[in-house]
Amino acid sequence: MSQLKKATFAGGCFWCMVEPFDRRPGIYEVVSGYTGGHTENPTYEEVCSNTTGHLEAVQITYDPDVFPYDQLLELYWQQIDPTDNGGQFNDRGESYKPAIFYHDQEQRELAEQSKQALENSGKFSKPIVVEIREATKFYPAEEGHQDYYKKNTFHYKLYKKGSGRQDFINKHWSNNQDIEQLREHLTDIQYKVTQEDATEPPFQNEYWDHEEEGIYVDIVSGEPLFSSQDKYDAGCGWPSFTKPIAPLEEELDTSFGMRRIEVRSQHADSHLGHVFDDGPKDQGGMRYCINSAALRFIPKERLEEEGYGKYKQLFNN
Repeated sequence: MSQLKKATFAGGCFWCMVEPFDRRPGIYEVVSGYTGGHTENPTYEEVCSNTTGHLEAVQITYDPDVFPYDQLLELYWQQIDPTDNGGQFNDRGESYKPAIFYHDQEQRELAEQSKQALENSGKFSKPIVVEIREATKFYPAEEGHQDYYKKNTFHYKLYKKGSGRQDFINKHWSNNQDIEQLREHLTDIQYKVTQEDATEPPFQNEYWDHEEEGIYVDIVSGEPLFSSQDKYDAGCGWPSFTKPIAPLEEELDTSFGMRRIEVRSQHADSHLGHVFDDGPKDQGGMRYCINSAALRFIPKERLEEEGYGKYKQLFNN
């Protein structure tokens, strides 16, 4: 393992800036806090008053050999409205402004290059206004604000949706696939599961009893979803995992007279399956029950050649 480094990003409410980075390979810690201002040891109330100069931010401890800074930047842009310097979504005021705080010259150069590349891409019609600033002292927020998405899952999801952030991300960063192309690319069951929210038969699918080491990615977009390290036999006839290796979207599903939490991939918006709270208690208690038809498996020996090299560290036991 190389020497760990720090990255600091402001992107509006820090509740929504932890989940996207958390649990990624090479990410060791994501702390919510305040930085960039002129007062010492600010409180949440003081920062929200917009009198301290501080911004809500997250500070990430990462291994640059596993998750390089340029990939952190790429992920950062996909969480914010980079054209809004008056706050983010429904949260207005100085404390919610987006900014990248660089810790060394290399980070500064990469941040400037990344910002210019986004500007040149034409993805947004308005100018990219995110400031790139030198990192100053970072003050961790109160304990109640740390890992908010884990501690208050239901409220967090309502907030992320209600603030307008989730819809903005879906509109600008989802991989909108051409339907006809998908019909040609996917098998019948893969299309029905991912695009029409179907469920494949239990015990009659590709990965329900699959034990090879590697990762499972979205059959549509290729985005990483789960690791074999977190797979277990739940006895239900579908692949089951205790946790994902990347952020997923969860939505209330009331079909068939039931109340379940549907799981969808973040970028392709593929239907994957459902998540339940009857998983192994010593591993968080969650069971991600996933359709094999929504997945493609990549063995650990082929991670590098298929562009998923950073996930090799999951198997360095």
